[in-house]
Amino acid sequence: MSDGSETVYLNGAYVPYEEARIPVEDRGTLFADGIYEVVRAYAGRLFELEAHLERLVQSAGEIRLNLPPVDELRAAVRGVLDRSGLADSSIYIQITRGFAGPRAHAVPQGIAPTVFVAARPVPRPDAAHVRDGAAAITVPDRRWHMCHVKSVGLLLNTLAKQAALDAGAQEALFVRDGVVTEGSATNCFAVFGGTVHTHPEGPHILSGITRQVLLALCADEGIPAREQPFLVSAMYGADEVFVTGTNTEVLPIRTVDGRPIGTGEPGPVARRLRAAMERRVRG
Repeated sequence: MSDGSETVYLNGAYVPYEEARIPVEDRGTLFADGIYEVVRAYAGRLFELEAHLERLVQSAGEIRLNLPPVDELRAAVRGVLDRSGLADSSIYIQITRGFAGPRAHAVPQGIAPTVFVAARPVPRPDAAHVRDGAAAITVPDRRWHMCHVKSVGLLLNTLAKQAALDAGAQEALFVRDGVVTEGSATNCFAVFGGTVHTHPEGPHILSGITRQVLLALCADEGIPAREQPFLVSAMYGADEVFVTGTNTEVLPIRTVDGRPIGTGEPGPVARRLRAAMERRVRG
């Protein structure tokens, strides 16, 4: 809960958090009819903002959602960050189809979207998990076949994350037909014989911006990488497993379903890539 001093962006105006209001029958509330992005700022500098905006446009196109001009969204992100007083922050952008009157399934035409942007302190991974590795569990991937759309409809993701926490783990990894797709809020990577593997882009994963950055860092660092599916049974025998995300950055996984991965400690590839990521975001 905000103390009332926080300023957010809502539908073209900067307003105090406590005064931000939307109709109770906004389609985002009724149908999860909306999309979102999360952008990091490091020392006041927005990281990969253009890539996030590009993905936002792609998600909107997939669900036929009319967006305001991208220049307006870019300015809103910058404006909220500047007003927040936070050098390091996590900026949330949510756009729903808006309010169209009483609830009806049909997609309405000609209504204005609801645009909300807020800057928050960064929820950084626990330092001990970064140092020693985190625990993960696997869960069946029962989600829809449009995971490449960054939808606000995240019920199964939240249930997966809670299942991990209930099991004393930090992340849940989705498994579809025996194949590891991604994490509840991350992309998943496994290292086999020095080569990094991650699920290819497509309808069963969200192609994370940090995922894209990490693949580029692999190329820069001379680390072989393949966008290739891998089985959960193979992952148990991987040399390393790690997950990535905007707020997670690069997080080593030491155990999956209680089984140690590799030596049970963060491996050299994850450590090297995390260091490269830190240089990238701070440089």
